Amino acid sequence: MSRRPVHPQLLTALCYAAMMALSIGINLLPVYLTTISGVFGGAHGLTQEQLGRLGASVFAGLVIGILITGPLADRLGAKLFTLVASALIALSLAAAALARDYAALTVALFFLGAGSGIMDMVLSPIVAVLNPARRTAALNWLHSFYCVGAVVTILAGTLFIKAGVGWGGACWLLLPLPAVLFALFLPLRFPALAAGGERARLRTLLRKKWFVLALGAIFLGGATEAGMAQWLPAYAETRLNFSLTVSGGAFLAFSLMMALGRMLVGALGRFADEYSLMGWGCALSAALFLGGSFLPWPAAALTACVLVGFTGSCLWPTTLAVCANRYPAGGASMFGLLAALGNAGGIFMPWVVGWAADCANLAWGLALSALAPALMLPLLVLMRRPATR
Repeated sequence: MSRRPVHPQLLTALCYAAMMALSIGINLLPVYLTTISGVFGGAHGLTQEQLGRLGASVFAGLVIGILITGPLADRLGAKLFTLVASALIALSLAAAALARDYAALTVALFFLGAGSGIMDMVLSPIVAVLNPARRTAALNWLHSFYCVGAVVTILAGTLFIKAGVGWGGACWLLLPLPAVLFALFLPLRFPALAAGGERARLRTLLRKKWFVLALGAIFLGGATEAGMAQWLPAYAETRLNFSLTVSGGAFLAFSLMMALGRMLVGALGRFADEYSLMGWGCALSAALFLGGSFLPWPAAALTACVLVGFTGSCLWPTTLAVCANRYPAGGASMFGLLAALGNAGGIFMPWVVGWAADCANLAWGLALSALAPALMLPLLVLMRRPATR
C-alpha cells in the first residue's frame, strides 16, 4: 500500500469540483432538447417519446452507476471509481459530441449518466471520511456544488445556443473539467471509506430502527427537492401565467437558493444543530409549498416556490451527515442505499404531482408535495430521541 499521505483539504476541494462535473452530465441535455430534436430528427424532428427516452437513458445510467458502485467501492477503494467516473464522463461527452445518429447519442448519454452515478455515489463517503469533525458542513458544501454546476451548465448552455454553438460544441467546451479532474485525482492517495477500515454490514444496519427511520427521511428529503424542481417551470408558465423566460429564470433562482442554503449550513459548521436545521427546513418547506400553490398573487406564489429551494436544501446532505456520524463504519454501501432511497423519492414525488394535476390541477399537485416535508418532520423527532439509540 502507498505510504503517500492523504491530503484532506485538497481532496475535499477536488470532490467539490467533481460534484460540478457530474452535474454537467445530468443537466446539459435538458438545455439542448430542442436543438437535439432538429439535429437528430431530420425535418420533422424527434417525437416527444424519443426525447423522453434520451432523458431516461441518462437516468438509467445514473441508477446503474449508483447500484454497482456502492458495494464495490468498499472492496476496491474509492480512488478507482473516482478515476473511472471522471474518465467516463469525459469520454461520454466526447462520444455525445461525435454522435451522428439517435442510437449513438442514446448510448453516449447512458454512459454519461453512469459516470455521473458512479461519481455521485463515491463523493459523499469520501468527503464524510475526510472531515470527521465537520461532516454536516462538508456534505452540505459538497452538495451545494451540484446546484452550482446545474446553474453554470444551464447558463453556459443558454449562452452557447445564443452564440450559435451546437450540441457537439457544447460537449467539447464542457469536457475539460472531468478530464482535468482525472489528472488531478491520479497521483493522490484516498482514505478507506469506512472509519477504522472495518465496514459495518448493510444487513446489520437494516436491523436498526434508527437507520430505517433515516432511510424514510432521505426518501422524503429527495421528494421535497424534486417535487418542486421538476414542476416549477411548468407551474410558473401554465398556472401562474408567467412568460417562458421568467419561468426558466425561476428555476435558475430555485437552484441558486438551494446552493445558497447548503453553503450557509456549510458555513455554520459544527455550530449547527442538524436536527433543528432539518426540522425548520421541513416546516418552512411545507408552508411554502402551500403558499406557492394557493396564494392569490402570482408573484408571491412564485417567490414561495423559489424559496423552497432554500428551505429544503439541507434535508438530503444533512441526513447523509447524521447517518455518517452515527455509523462511521457504514462505508460506501450505506451511502449507496441512502442515495438510492433519496433518488426514489425524487422519482416518486414528481409522478404524484403529475397524477394530482391530472385529477385536479397543478396547484393541487404541488400542494400535495407539502406532505413530503410534513411527514419527514416526525421522523426527525424520532431519530433525535435518545430511546432510538
